Amino acid sequence: MGLRCSNSLLAPICVAVALTLPVAAQAQAYQCRTPQVTSVPKVSPDGPRRTLPITGYTLALSWSPEFCKPRLQDRRHALQCAGANGTFGLVVHGLWPESGQSWPQWCAGNTALTPAQIRANMCLMPSERLIARQWAKHGSCMVTRPASYLKVIGILRGGLRLPDYDRISREDGLTAGRIRAALADANPGWREEAIGVKLNARGWLEEIRLCYSKTFRPVRCTPSRWGAKDGVPAKIWRGL
Repeated sequence: MGLRCSNSLLAPICVAVALTLPVAAQAQAYQCRTPQVTSVPKVSPDGPRRTLPITGYTLALSWSPEFCKPRLQDRRHALQCAGANGTFGLVVHGLWPESGQSWPQWCAGNTALTPAQIRANMCLMPSERLIARQWAKHGSCMVTRPASYLKVIGILRGGLRLPDYDRISREDGLTAGRIRAALADANPGWREEAIGVKLNARGWLEEIRLCYSKTFRPVRCTPSRWGAKDGVPAKIWRGL
C-alpha cells in the first residue's frame, strides 16, 4: 500500500520537498540493475539502545568511487564496486535522526525488513547489509515500519538535483566550499550552511551530509556534520 502525505512523518517532508524541488529534477548519472535478494542480513548492534527525542535529521550521501577505491576486489561490496550491476556516483549512506548533541539508535523495530524491500531500494543504497543496518540502527528510531523509512529516503533523494561532480573534480583549486556550493546552486532552497562535506585524511571527498530540521527543512549543520571548512583543499576520485 502506498504511503500518503497525511502520514505524521511524511506530511512535513512533502511540504519541504515541494519548496526545494528543482524545476526539472535530474537523476545522478549512473545505471543500476538490481540483483535478486533472497534474505535479510543479520545485523548486530554496535552500541547501546538510545531512545531520545528527535530534533532533526541528516541525509548522508556517500561518494561511491572513493568508497570503492580500496574495495574493488572485496566480494562483500561487489554490487556497488565491481561494475557488473552498474556504476555509481553519490549513493545514500543513510538517513539519521538527531537529538541535540547525540542521536537515537538501535530502537525496537516492530516490523521486519523484507528481501523485496531491500531489492527495491538497492539502486539508492547498493548494499543489502547497508540497508539492513540503517533500518535497524536509525530507521527504527523514526518510524515503526521499514517501508516508511525507505519511503522517506526515496522522497528526500528524489527531491535533489545532483551536480556533475565528475566534471567538478577536474577543476583547478577545488575546495570543500566549491563542493558545497555546487549542491546549493543546483537546488533552490538549499543554503551552503545546511550542506556538510566530509573529506578523508588525504583530502578526498567521502560524503556529503544534508542537514534537516525536525520538519525536514534545510537547517544549519552542527560542527560535527559540517565537516571540512570552505577553504580546505579537496579532491574527488573519479574511479579511474
